[in-house]
Amino acid sequence: MLCHLHISNFAIVRALEIDWASGMSTITGETGAGKSIAIDALSLCLGERADASVVRPGADKADIVASFDISKLKAAQHWLTEQDLAMGHECIVRRVVSSEGRSRGYINGVQVPAQQLKALGQYLLSIHGQHAHQQLLKSDYQRQLLDAFAANSATLDATRQAWRNWQQLQREYGDLQQSQQQRDAQRQLLEYQVAELDNFAPQENEYPDLEAEHSRLSHGNTLLSQSQQCLQLLYDDEQQNIYQALSVATAQLEQLATLDPALNNIAQMLNDALVQTEEASRELRRYADKVELDPERLAQVDERLGLWLNLSRKHQVTHEALPALHQQLSAQLATLTGNDKRLVQLAADIGQAELDYMAQAEQLSEQRRQAASALSSQVSKSMHELSMANARFEIQLTTMAAEQASATGIDAVEFQVSTNPGQPLQAMHKVASGGELSRISLAIQVILADKVTTPTLIFDEVDVGISGPVAAGVGRLLRQLGESTQIICVTHLPQVASQGHQQLFVEKYTDGIATETRMRTLGDEERISEIARLLAGENISASALANARELLCAPAV
Repeated sequence: MLCHLHISNFAIVRALEIDWASGMSTITGETGAGKSIAIDALSLCLGERADASVVRPGADKADIVASFDISKLKAAQHWLTEQDLAMGHECIVRRVVSSEGRSRGYINGVQVPAQQLKALGQYLLSIHGQHAHQQLLKSDYQRQLLDAFAANSATLDATRQAWRNWQQLQREYGDLQQSQQQRDAQRQLLEYQVAELDNFAPQENEYPDLEAEHSRLSHGNTLLSQSQQCLQLLYDDEQQNIYQALSVATAQLEQLATLDPALNNIAQMLNDALVQTEEASRELRRYADKVELDPERLAQVDERLGLWLNLSRKHQVTHEALPALHQQLSAQLATLTGNDKRLVQLAADIGQAELDYMAQAEQLSEQRRQAASALSSQVSKSMHELSMANARFEIQLTTMAAEQASATGIDAVEFQVSTNPGQPLQAMHKVASGGELSRISLAIQVILADKVTTPTLIFDEVDVGISGPVAAGVGRLLRQLGESTQIICVTHLPQVASQGHQQLFVEKYTDGIATETRMRTLGDEERISEIARLLAGENISASALANARELLCAPAV
């Protein structure tokens, strides 16, 4: 709840300190005294747009500080913790506006942007102006009020999630359908390309092997004849060959080495060469024996190399990259085929998602129907207490067509009212006057008081246009609301002001040079005088004072 408000150099306020109590606080004062000044300051402090005009003339800045007790406000505590701004059970919000129009905001001493002030403000207080009841004419607001009364947040969240899932699947299906024609053309091309490559079946590292085999087969005669010539030269020529010559030279050097050991190394080297020559001859003979002269195989390899080169040129890739391209095109074709299968699967998933959504939406509708009956009865009763003795209030729920369904369900919510006997129920905007709307709005606020998450409600002259017994009923309702919620009410009606647990008085004075507004808490006798002034005007009579005492002493509810 709001505990303290400090205002410095704001509008016509030079300096103001206000301690706020729990329950219902009423603010009264003469017309033009600035009764709404504290509410305007709070609005600015909690993120409303600021400009230089709010700074008191002659001052360099306006400074507003609001202190809140958040010990029972779990939502506010959670938000502050998430933003790393928590400071125990107290929250101090500050807004400074310079005479040049620049503004700075602070939460618990940490500078923050105005958006964060506004985000925090929703957990701290709610301000209802003179025309706030106009929201009651909006269907979305009516639905929100009904849902708040029904306390159906879990079902509403489940409905929203089912809706999002359904819509996401429909968007995916639509996107796939839109690209269907393009995919068909792409698939036809890919099917042809992949079939051609499947038939050719290029293998990884096959091309270098084909080139090597082609070279070997195409030069088979040369390889065979020349390898045989080399074999003759090395070993097979009976008249003269390298092996025989090496054998003779080795034998002579070994004999000479007995005379001069310096020749041993050379003899050993020739002996090694002799061994290598013999081994090389054996290997060359084995090679020559294996050389194939296979014109048929050569033709096959030549044909495959030609196809390989043609396909590489066709797809504009290197020879070595053809197998990888084959795999890539196959994967693309599989993806397109998978998309077609996905369309079939999506159609089934969409049907199931719609069933899931409708199940949640119908459960939500049932909860709303039950709540609508109870809320209608309670609002009608409160209207009777507010001098609308013949009024009836009813919440009409209409099931919308599937194409009108939304994340909030399938219900169109309409608040209907009849204010006179024999008059049929009609939509509120067709029947209710401004004063009646204000009373209905207050009645709903009281009924929803135990479900309101905002701990402080501020009413800025919401009782305009009513008087007499109606005003007394409004006062009683506001006090009833104040039993569970901190209420701050700016009013000009004595019947409302007298219902406050405490009363603050706003006065404006001038020294001929400057004008200043002050606000102070009234004592018991001062309060009697102020209630009498509201009853009788400036000329307060004994009967007015008596009436004021009677109002203050009357049972509150």
